[in-house]
Amino acid sequence: MRVLVGLLIAVAVAAGAVFFADRPGQVGIVWQGWEITTSVGVLLAATVIAALVLAALVRILSGLLRLPRGWLRRRRERRRRAGYRALTRGMVAVAAGDADEAQRHARRADALLAEPPLTLLLSAQVAQLNGDEGAAKRFFTAMLERPETEFLGLRGLFNEARRRGDDRTALRLAERAKALRPETPWVVESLFELQARAAQWEAAANTLSEAVKRRIVPAPRARHHQGIIAHELSLAAERRGDTRQAVALAARAQGLAPDLAPLACRHARLLSELGRGRAAAKAVERAWRSAPHPALARVYAGLDETDEPLARLRRCERLAGQNPDARESRLMLAQAALDARLWGEARRHLEQAENGAGGATPRLCALAARLEEAEHGDPARVRHWLDRAVSAAPDPRWVCAACGGESAEWQPLCPHCRGFDTLAWTTPAPRVRDVPPPPAAADAVAATPPLADARPRLLPAEEYAKKAASSP
Repeated sequence: MRVLVGLLIAVAVAAGAVFFADRPGQVGIVWQGWEITTSVGVLLAATVIAALVLAALVRILSGLLRLPRGWLRRRRERRRRAGYRALTRGMVAVAAGDADEAQRHARRADALLAEPPLTLLLSAQVAQLNGDEGAAKRFFTAMLERPETEFLGLRGLFNEARRRGDDRTALRLAERAKALRPETPWVVESLFELQARAAQWEAAANTLSEAVKRRIVPAPRARHHQGIIAHELSLAAERRGDTRQAVALAARAQGLAPDLAPLACRHARLLSELGRGRAAAKAVERAWRSAPHPALARVYAGLDETDEPLARLRRCERLAGQNPDARESRLMLAQAALDARLWGEARRHLEQAENGAGGATPRLCALAARLEEAEHGDPARVRHWLDRAVSAAPDPRWVCAACGGESAEWQPLCPHCRGFDTLAWTTPAPRVRDVPPPPAAADAVAATPPLADARPRLLPAEEYAKKAASSP
């Protein structure tokens, strides 16, 4: 295309030259006593040449005028490139954990770049790497003054507050961060957790609803969280004396989190206090189908305190029928049979529990020791089961899914890491012990409370331990 244009221009120039050569004409110029006579073609050529010379002079002059500005611009560009290289190398040094190298590059980037927001984050990270919390806080606070870095500054201050364990400051920062970016997952999840830690249950419920709408929290997990929040709101309603609201919230809590036996236990207790024993029994039976638990068995047995041991066994059989294959059903029936002095029935249920999933655990061994003492009074057999209790696999208990910590009672927050809704009823990992001390056997026996207070002709755990220690 360019060749064609060039050819057209050349043809046009040649045609013009031929045209003016065939028709030279004459042009005369008289100025200040000077007279110039020439042809039209020469005048046009001279005019074109003069225009080109003038354009060249103007270009040279403008170039000379722009030279200082261009030199300054190129210098700034070189400094900018060098600053960004220093910034990048500083970030790499922070990732590598080289505090000295990162600090050197941070200073160079700060000196070269005329954009403080870009270097504040690096400087703050270097301060964190050096363990200088005061300097890091100053840098992050400075970032709050600029809209483009305010969110980064909030996150840095939030992380510092969490590291110090300052939940109150972290909650305030999370609320401010949510106002800036309400769809950021870590902001919503952190705000919800901090509200739960602060027992701000209504605010936590609102935050959780927003998280579900924005699809930040999966619906099944949100449903479980809502069950625990309903449980805590039920407790608050009970403290206010609003029993009707407390019962309604307790029922909602059990429906949303059916795997948590303590929620069902509380619902049944509230119904029982209102004289609705049949509804309380149904609540326990419904919970037993999905989450059999010793506490449920105790609540169920206590719904009618006038029951005799045999009648209590029949009630336990009705409850076990809701989930007959569960290990907890076998252990509950074995304990009820022991209280009713039905040794064969108790032994049958214990054998079935031992042969099933879980095997022999301290609780099962404790029940077997009680059975041997009550039926045979044989110290050797009692000692055998107490020894097995020491080395047996652990019984299920409340274990935190986040930190692995164990808790004797269920709580909405883990007592170790303060995580919300992390405790689950499960079998913990076995602990390695060098030489287990004999007193642990007594602890294992004591850890199996009866379904009722009456233990006819059965010795307490301390007596089992004494007899085991004295036997050959």
